[in-house]
Amino acid sequence: MARFCLQLNAGIGRNLAMASTKENGGERKSSSNIERVELPENVKTSRILILGGTGRVGGSTALALKKFCPHLRIVIGGRNRDKGAAMVSKLGNSTEFVEVDISDSNSLEKALKGVDLVVHTAGPFQQAEKCTVLEAAIQNKIAYLDVCDDTSYAQRAKSYMNRAMDANVPAITTGGIYPGVSNVMAAELVCAAKSDDNCVPERLRFYYYTAGSGGAGPTILSTSFLLLGEEVVAYNKGEKIKLKPYSGMLNIDFGIGIGKKDVFLLNLPEVRSVHEVLGVPTVSARFGTAPFFWNWGMVAMTYLLPAETLRDRSKVQQLVDLFDPLVRAVDGIAGQRVSMRVDLDYSDGRSRIGIFSHKKLSESVGISTAAFALSILEGSTKPGVWFPEEPEGIAVEARETLLRRAAQGTINFIMNKAPWMVETDPKELGFGIYD
Repeated sequence: MARFCLQLNAGIGRNLAMASTKENGGERKSSSNIERVELPENVKTSRILILGGTGRVGGSTALALKKFCPHLRIVIGGRNRDKGAAMVSKLGNSTEFVEVDISDSNSLEKALKGVDLVVHTAGPFQQAEKCTVLEAAIQNKIAYLDVCDDTSYAQRAKSYMNRAMDANVPAITTGGIYPGVSNVMAAELVCAAKSDDNCVPERLRFYYYTAGSGGAGPTILSTSFLLLGEEVVAYNKGEKIKLKPYSGMLNIDFGIGIGKKDVFLLNLPEVRSVHEVLGVPTVSARFGTAPFFWNWGMVAMTYLLPAETLRDRSKVQQLVDLFDPLVRAVDGIAGQRVSMRVDLDYSDGRSRIGIFSHKKLSESVGISTAAFALSILEGSTKPGVWFPEEPEGIAVEARETLLRRAAQGTINFIMNKAPWMVETDPKELGFGIYD
């Protein structure tokens, strides 16, 4: 297995690590030119229900799936018929809309009839008391995927493991861009490190950046504000520690197309899952946005507003309603780019990183989510509820394919490189040695 991991990572380095900029001689395919995927005959016309399909994330997932596999039958699930009709018109043939309220068990049960895979994008997932959609999928023996970005929800989803296995239902939680693709990148970095008998993974850090709302609209605002009300869970040498949200600022280089950005600690589910699944003793996650004053505002909120207010969904929604028009206006200036950098430090002092940057968050999360959906349809996921980095969730041999598909339209995507090889201004110490 170690040898295979090494060969797989070398393949990724050879086929996917080229940054898609003029400086290095080429551009990656745009999202409008997504490569076609030939699914096996028994699943190529699968019926996929996308809950939250009239939203930006769900809608972009539906569009990406149709471009990957035109034969798939897409069902847009939502509460607004007019928006649903508009999305069906955009998607074209083999598409339909179903009115559904996921909080109503009868409505959800009706929407799930005749479905092969349900993709749950109807966030935010913070403070949801039940995994209603996952439970319904298991009861109806339907494959499941969500884009959850909440630690509590993800752990609650994992508690359905035995029920999913007994029902022979494959399910992935946290399967979007981050968490999701970032988890798979982490798994590949750790896999490559462990293939060297003298190398032990010691510290893994997730860094995320989104310009403005990233084109994802009010959902990302709601998620961000709710996360400000949560203590940050991180791990230091195997010990679980709790930190203040939006603290611990670092200035991180996201490479070509993004540059250096300030990022801050947030409580994100991939920290716990990667620590437990991949066995890395020190793990943390940080996030930053632009323009810079949005970061100042987020820091100020953690000091000026009580944590109880930031944990109250109704009060957070009032904040979203207040700030959303301003964020949309600033998006036109700041742009909507998104980037993530995953750093793995070895016990011998070496480091390897992966970088994934895209021009628009909603588009990228749609392509990434679609890549996970295709992996499930192709049989990569075993019965049970899995995180993306678990080999039962995305098989080791399927990771390269998933990353290649998710990287459609990226402006920069590299894997398993030394930091100095990809940063915008590495420091030369002399004699060809860089820091």
